[in-house]
Amino acid sequence: MKIIRRNKLRRGGFAGLRETRLVMSPRIFRGQQEAGTSAGIGKCAYLADACFLPYGDTRMHTHKEIDVISIMVDGRIQHEGSLEHGQELQMDDVQVQRAGEEGFSHNEINPDATKNRMIQIWMIPETPGEPAAYQMFQAQTGKRTRVYGGLPEQDETISARTVIDITHLDQGENVKQPGRSLAYVTVGEGICNDETVTEGDLIDTRDFSFKAQRDSKLILVYEI
Repeated sequence: MKIIRRNKLRRGGFAGLRETRLVMSPRIFRGQQEAGTSAGIGKCAYLADACFLPYGDTRMHTHKEIDVISIMVDGRIQHEGSLEHGQELQMDDVQVQRAGEEGFSHNEINPDATKNRMIQIWMIPETPGEPAAYQMFQAQTGKRTRVYGGLPEQDETISARTVIDITHLDQGENVKQPGRSLAYVTVGEGICNDETVTEGDLIDTRDFSFKAQRDSKLILVYEI
């Protein structure tokens, strides 16, 4: 088991965004990975824990042939762009944007006078040339919510062999995931393989098992 602790990594950012990168795949960054970051799992190429400054934004920018998943941990974001312009994200909302071959442009804005917090993940599409697409989800309290990936036979999420689940646990509850997985603790604290992990810890392990010592929220990334 390997644990990458957010608070020991470099804090960077651009425009009105400040972020700590925890996953930087060599397939995307090609020798520019930051020290201490994970290479990812499956098609997961990037994971950053970010906050927007008061009234901060990313400025309009473009993506192509990448799937961008934004998970709101705290605060709000107003979404501008070529996909679903005007959408607002609040705590526990999850925005999934597929750039595809045509690409998309977007700007994410903090409309408030306080900082917010968002996790952003990039997934490499399994099939190039797909059309752009947009989905919204809300992670459910006390449940495990699939927001990305799954078999081609279903249409609730973008199909992919690398999946993302959001898990909300009350104190004392458990979650397990067989095989190799990446688990990121966004809120709370728990015991994983007899070791305490807490908010801001990325765990790379096999046969993941977590028991919440406090109410907790986790992102699980694994292959099916």
